[in-house]
Amino acid sequence: MSMKTKPLAQGGGTLKRNLGLWAIVGLGLGYMTPTVVFDTFGMVGRDTANAVPAAYLVALVVMVFTAISYGKIASAIPSAGSAYTYVRESIHPNLGFMVGWTSLIDYVLLPMVNCLIIRSYLEALFPDIPGWIWVVIYCVLVTAIIYLTMRGTSNANMVLLVFSIIVMAVFVVMVIAQLAQGHGAGTVASVAPFLHDGVTMGAVLMGATIVCFSFIGFDAVTMYAEEAKDPKIMPRAILLTVILGGAIFLVAAYFTQLRFPDWNEFAPGGDMQYVEDSTLPIIGHLVGGDVLRAVLTAAGFCATLASGLASHASVSRMLLVMGRNNVLPKKVFGYINPRTHTPTFNIVLVGAICLLAIPFTLELIAAWINFGALIAFTFVNVSVIAWFAVRKGRRKTPGDIFRYIVMPAIGMLLTGLLWANLHQDALIGGTVWAVIGLLYLLVLTRGFRRKVASFDENEAVTGFNKLPVPAPQRPLDDDLDDERDPTGAR
Repeated sequence: MSMKTKPLAQGGGTLKRNLGLWAIVGLGLGYMTPTVVFDTFGMVGRDTANAVPAAYLVALVVMVFTAISYGKIASAIPSAGSAYTYVRESIHPNLGFMVGWTSLIDYVLLPMVNCLIIRSYLEALFPDIPGWIWVVIYCVLVTAIIYLTMRGTSNANMVLLVFSIIVMAVFVVMVIAQLAQGHGAGTVASVAPFLHDGVTMGAVLMGATIVCFSFIGFDAVTMYAEEAKDPKIMPRAILLTVILGGAIFLVAAYFTQLRFPDWNEFAPGGDMQYVEDSTLPIIGHLVGGDVLRAVLTAAGFCATLASGLASHASVSRMLLVMGRNNVLPKKVFGYINPRTHTPTFNIVLVGAICLLAIPFTLELIAAWINFGALIAFTFVNVSVIAWFAVRKGRRKTPGDIFRYIVMPAIGMLLTGLLWANLHQDALIGGTVWAVIGLLYLLVLTRGFRRKVASFDENEAVTGFNKLPVPAPQRPLDDDLDDERDPTGAR
């Protein structure tokens, strides 16, 4: 059937469908920042009693189940909106809004995390230069790149990502050589990084809540659903991102834990600076002296810059979707520059927010991010049950029960374990943010008297909706309903 395109971005430009599978996976891996395992190693080692790989393994198991749920629901509802779209369509528009609003704290603050990590790297290399200078330079650089081009952002991200992974591989080889010489645990094969005297499940779960934010990225790739060359690649992209990212984290954490069995090595004389900010510089110094410290810091810088590019671009597109549908002011947030094909105002706004990273610590921002992430992860699993088992009635065969009830329920329960161990600061900050969102929802709906606007109801992020001929004679809402549910059920 021939297709027509209906422009929706009057007065502005459109995004382009120019991202393939590995470009999207690369953006997801870049978003996850592979070298973050070294940045948080000290604080996670402290909280888990030196069982960092165990924390990553638990988090990976949780993320795999959740990633499967993301893939299922993304196939059923292939639009850029991520968790809030899925909850809106499967459960209720108001709940969808609240999930989307709460997730904003995760998306908006993650670029700030990258900014904090960059600051800690450069402060370690250039201690005489004030940290705020590095924050400003970083924000201007990242904002400028994303402002100019998305394809260029993807290419830059891939180069930075490949370089950082190569350096991590060299680091692992050096650690293996040192273990063979009797350093650290003195062996390359041991269960001690996962299980040893003094390790408790509660401590591992506490660590898992910290490293949870390391996996944020596999869900964010859904923001590029309408820039993918083929939307059908999104479920595979999601699962590949979480599995490859988890494998990188596990390998790096395992060998680092064998080389440094006691986290106190990162706090010489009781100085907790490296533990609280980033342990990457001291890990590099202890393994390979000043040379490896500089190289590993460069890799960390590149990985963090890649994450900054991916996360910055992702949140700007989420704000774009909200603007296009008048959840936020359309003329401002819904605008795409016709020359650069990027949502320029949103990009600049996120860059300005990153400047607020100057006075904060990594641990505090990570805690707040985890609140938003766990909200999204929990409700995506719920959405799978609500959409497939409840709305579509796919609960009559053992296979359907397993795929659409048991699997997402396991993902939801595992996510609940992380909820139970979430940092108190995250609960307080996240609750305050959620209350602000609820008040905003009351305003948008005039006290729940009217339906809240969806983040992606009728207007695609790309600015075009594809409609079968002669679809222009039919209401657009009906077309969308028919695509999502042939029976006409809503």
